[in-house]
Amino acid sequence: MNILVCAKQVPNTNEVKIDPVKGTLIREGVESILNPDDANALEEALRLKDQYEDVKVTVLSMGPPQADDMLRECLAMGADEAVLVSDRAFGGADTWATSNTISAAIKKAGSFDIIFAGRQAIDGDTAQVGPQIAEKLGLPQITYVQSFEIDGDTVTVQRQLENGYEVIRVKTPVLLTAVKELNQPRYMNVKGIYDAYKKEIPVWGIDDIPVEKEIVGLKASPTKVFRSFTPAPKGKGVMLEGPAREKVANLINNLQKQHMI
Repeated sequence: MNILVCAKQVPNTNEVKIDPVKGTLIREGVESILNPDDANALEEALRLKDQYEDVKVTVLSMGPPQADDMLRECLAMGADEAVLVSDRAFGGADTWATSNTISAAIKKAGSFDIIFAGRQAIDGDTAQVGPQIAEKLGLPQITYVQSFEIDGDTVTVQRQLENGYEVIRVKTPVLLTAVKELNQPRYMNVKGIYDAYKKEIPVWGIDDIPVEKEIVGLKASPTKVFRSFTPAPKGKGVMLEGPAREKVANLINNLQKQHMI
């Protein structure tokens, strides 16, 4: 069984800062991590590898050269191979252009029984890339997977909903996007870290994958982000005291003064 995991290196959102003048993300000094939902996707692939023989897990990422560190973390967790798709031509891509690049890279990588991806990346929160990859590869897809079972070539999952879940069965090949409830990602071990840094991670550029240059990168991206900013903190709240009728009267008076009613 061949399994591919799509992974992304993202800034740690606990440390994200926005330049108040430029309105852009300040990356200097900000830790980069494996996207949390992608860690759940990788863990499910590794569980299949633990459970069955002849399972190969490949991790593929599109990103800058420093994403090599994140891919070695994936190898240290137990993945067999990793591929980095990196080229200035891919820079500034929105979800549509990104999925064009990644789907082309997957075609070059080979055929896979299951493609796992995280539900969404914490630096964008669009949840669009996984489904777009499936569409461009002509694969069935199930998103928000919180439980997974496989029997031969039949996959049975629970798809998370706001008020419960639905059970879906599908034949492989298939693309699945994982949520955090699916599992608990494992830690790296010392031997895994040592072995990971002995492996070669190929880097594929624009000329290495079967994709047209006109549909990747910033120029091919119909989505434009004009500004990112941190919302201003809310003002101090006002506590109303006294009997209930008096508090209601004061509340109405305050709202009228602010022309809210």
